[in-house]
Amino acid sequence: MSGFSKRIRRVFKWAPALFAVTAAGAALAQAFSTQIYDPTTRKWVNYTPQTAVRYYRAHGQTPEEFQRRVVKFRTAEKPGTIIIDGDRHFLYLVQPNFQAIRYGIGVGREGFGWAGIVKIGRKQEWPVWTPPAEMIERDPEAAKWKNGMPGGPDNPLGARAMYLYEGNKDSIYRIHGTTQPWSIGLNISSGCIRMVNEDVIDLYSRVEVGAKVIVLMQGAALYKGV
Repeated sequence: MSGFSKRIRRVFKWAPALFAVTAAGAALAQAFSTQIYDPTTRKWVNYTPQTAVRYYRAHGQTPEEFQRRVVKFRTAEKPGTIIIDGDRHFLYLVQPNFQAIRYGIGVGREGFGWAGIVKIGRKQEWPVWTPPAEMIERDPEAAKWKNGMPGGPDNPLGARAMYLYEGNKDSIYRIHGTTQPWSIGLNISSGCIRMVNEDVIDLYSRVEVGAKVIVLMQGAALYKGV
C-alpha cells in the first residue's frame, strides 16, 4: 500500500506546559499524542491535521482504527450509555454482554477539552447551527449566521446532532456530524464531539433522549464530577 498504513498508536507524554499548582500541591497534567506509521519512511509520524487530510485524500476514509466496529467493553454502566474517551478519540455506545459499538471522533483542541457526566437532552436531524457570540466577534464569516445557519450538507453540525444537557440546562456541547471527515482522530473542535456523518446517523438511531453520557479526558477542564 502506498502512503500511510492503517497502523496507529498513542504516545503517552508528560505535558509540562499544563503544569498547575493547586491548594493540594503541584499537579502535572498528562496528554496523549496520536501517531501513524508511514511505511515509506518506516517511521512513526504525528497525526496532525495535515497528515489527516493527506490520508483522507489518498484513501477516501479515516484510518481503520477510527472506523465503526463492535468491541469487547467491560463496564458497570447499562446498555445505551455513551462513554467518550477523548484522549484516544473513541466514543463507545454500551451494548449488552460486555460489548460496545466503538466510533472514531474528533474532540476539543487545546484549551477546549472538558470532562463530566451529562445526558442527551434532545436530538435533531440536519440541525440548525448558530455560532456562539464569541465566534461571531472574531469571525466575520460566522457573523452572517448569527440568526442560525439552516441544516444541510454545508452545515458544520453535519447530518445529526445530539445536544448534551446538565439536568435541564443545555451545556452548549453537542455530539454531531461534520463537513470535515478527515478531522476524526484529532483535537480540533471547540469542545463538541464530532463524528463522520455515517457514524452520527448510526448513533442517532440507537440512542434515546435522556441517555447518560460520560466524557473522560486527561488534563481537561472538569465540567461536572466523574
